Parts: sequence; structure tokens; C-alpha cells
Amino acid sequence: MLRLIFIACHPVLSREASVALTLRMIGGLTTAEIARAFLVPEPTIGQRISRAKRTLGERRIPFEVPPPEDRAARLDAVLETIYLIFNEGYAATAGGDWMRPALATEAVRLGRMLAGLAPAEAEVHGLVALMELHASRMAARLGPAGEPVPLLEQDRTRWDQDLVRDGFAALLRAQRDTTEPGPYVLQAAIAATHAQARRAEDTDWRRIAGLYEILVRRTPTPVVELNRAVAVAMAFGPARGLAIVDQLRAPLRDYHLLPAVRGDLLRRLGREDEARAEFARAAALARNTRERDVLLARAAM
Repeated sequence: MLRLIFIACHPVLSREASVALTLRMIGGLTTAEIARAFLVPEPTIGQRISRAKRTLGERRIPFEVPPPEDRAARLDAVLETIYLIFNEGYAATAGGDWMRPALATEAVRLGRMLAGLAPAEAEVHGLVALMELHASRMAARLGPAGEPVPLLEQDRTRWDQDLVRDGFAALLRAQRDTTEPGPYVLQAAIAATHAQARRAEDTDWRRIAGLYEILVRRTPTPVVELNRAVAVAMAFGPARGLAIVDQLRAPLRDYHLLPAVRGDLLRRLGREDEARAEFARAAALARNTRERDVLLARAAM
């Protein structure tokens, strides 16, 4: 599997093409699922995959894990691919199941194998820590009827403590190997802060907001900024979070979590009619049936 991923992430391909091809051929994701992950039109992803296949065939790329001196050029794309596979398993973008556990488990396995191949790469250990800490919550993420359970409402006694310990160990290894943490180490530190709180109300939201502030500088994307808005709202109040969210309405206009987050913040501010409208809009954009049902229920409250 790692050989295939490294081939698909060969430097002859663009980063976007590499990740799309790997998710399709190795992660088993459909073109539509990949398009939603990238927030781009489905035909664009189809063209990227077709061109990538043609290029690899023409160049006769060897079937191998590259030697250490050649891995660096592919490592970022490999890490991104493994994390996208994990995310599709952790929170399925479409279909009737909230999670696809086999995908998440496979991504964790690949991440651990990659850590064995590249033991000095802090970001590899950071990714492993991030996936293990998130995977530790999976048993608590579903309610009795298979419905999604938000992080703050989860029964934390159901979190897998073995995975929590593994995640902390991988994070400590990553932090030991770097003085300037990258995106995966920072995200793992955020996940670890959640794991340290025995109760949701004990969460150190100021620390999480500070970590997101650094992460936004490292990875200035609208989705990261949306996550920062949630942390800021929890740490400093919903009005401050909403001010950030409102700046993202154009770049994330088709992303269902934008109106979902906005609905939460509006409800906390007592603006009920606006909140219900945002939840209804989020439900209309959501492709996962379980998630859509939750959003519709919130719109009806």
C-alpha cells in the first residue's frame, strides 16, 4: 500500500493530482467524495485523475518505496493522502453511515508504517498522533440509533484510552524532534488538549484557540479558519467567533459546516430565526444522511 501511495505521489505529478489519484485508486473513494474533500467540482477531479494515470504510464515510474534521499519530495503529499483517507473514515462525506471505520483503521496502520520508514520526521509522528487521538473517540461518536454525537456531548468514558496513550506518545515523539511544529503536530496538540479534559466543560479553549492561531499562520485555509472560529467562540464568546465566520461565507459558500457553525453561534446569541435558517441551509448542503438528519432536527428546534 505504501509503495502504491509513493508512486501516486511521484514528483512528476502535481500535489493536487497525486492526492486525488491516491484517494481514488488506494483509498477507494469515489470521484464525488474526493471532490467534496477538496471543495472543487467533480469534473475537475476526474480530469486530474485521468491525467495523473496517463503521466505515470508514460514515465514508467517504478513500483517501489523510494530511498530515503528521494522521499522528502513526496512526503507532504503522502501525509495529506493518508489524512484524507482517515477523515473519510472518521466522518464520511456522503452515504447513510456517519463513519467508515475500516478506512480510518487502514489510515492509522499506514501512518504507523510510515513512521517506521521515516522515524526522524516530526510531521509523520504528528499525523499518527492526530489520527490515534481522533480514533480514540470513535465509539462515542455514535448514538443509540447510529446518529452523530458532537464532541462536547460525547461520553468520554467510552474513549479508547489505549489509543489516547498511543497518541500522546506519538505527539511527544514529534515535539521532541522539532522546534517549529508543523500542521499535523499542531493539530495533534489540539486533539491532545481535548483528550486531557475529563469533562467537556474542563476543556482549555484558550489554549486551543492559541494553537489554531499558530495553525492558521502555517496553513492559511478557510477550513482551518472556520475551526479557529469555533475555538475562539468557545474561549471568548460567540460574537467573536461569528465575526470570523462571517468573513468565510464567500470562500466556503458550498461547505455545509459553515452554516452549521454559524447556526450554532447564532443560537447561542439568541438569534433563533436566523439560526434555524442556517441549519436548514447546512442540511441542504450535507451529503451524509445521518448528518443531514441531525441538522434538520436542529433547524426544527
